[in-house]
Amino acid sequence: MAETTAARTRSLDEEREQAILRATYELLGEAGYQGLRVDAVAARAQASKATLYRHWPTKAELVADAVRCCKSESPPPADTGSLRGDLTAWFGEIGCFISGEEGPILAGLFMALHTDPALAAELRSMQESKVPFAEAICERAVRRGELTPGYNPGLIDEIVPALLFMHCFALGRPLDDAYVSHVVDDIVLPLLHRR
Repeated sequence: MAETTAARTRSLDEEREQAILRATYELLGEAGYQGLRVDAVAARAQASKATLYRHWPTKAELVADAVRCCKSESPPPADTGSLRGDLTAWFGEIGCFISGEEGPILAGLFMALHTDPALAAELRSMQESKVPFAEAICERAVRRGELTPGYNPGLIDEIVPALLFMHCFALGRPLDDAYVSHVVDDIVLPLLHRR
């Protein structure tokens, strides 16, 4: 059985491990996955390359641990008092994340999935689903009488992150209030209400 990340890193003290993972994450933002070099991580973290390779035998493992450690957690969606308000506030938060400093890091990693099967396996194993958040928002809407059972909250997970990423990175357009309102009013609400 392959040695787990937790077992590999146990011999590193927490401060040293955090320094290495933070350096990796920072360099991902500067150089992207393809441009990330272990020697640059070692230099920034003031660690030896041997230490990095001993604890993270592949670049994919190092990067996946850095993302797990350093990526911001998504807060639960706020209860604004209406389904439209909840969706608008939540999608706005996702948009801020995508258009902030972490968005390009994740966009670069998604591009690298096509050329690095090891990275793809690592990142797919940690993919964070938004379905529980969507379910919570929809359940509140049902209690308020804004939504009737039969909706599919999984559609939000399938559609919204991809739309926001494409709008921001492929089209180079801002994720402003007008676009978020378009996604809510013209796409998501009609899908949730369809029969």
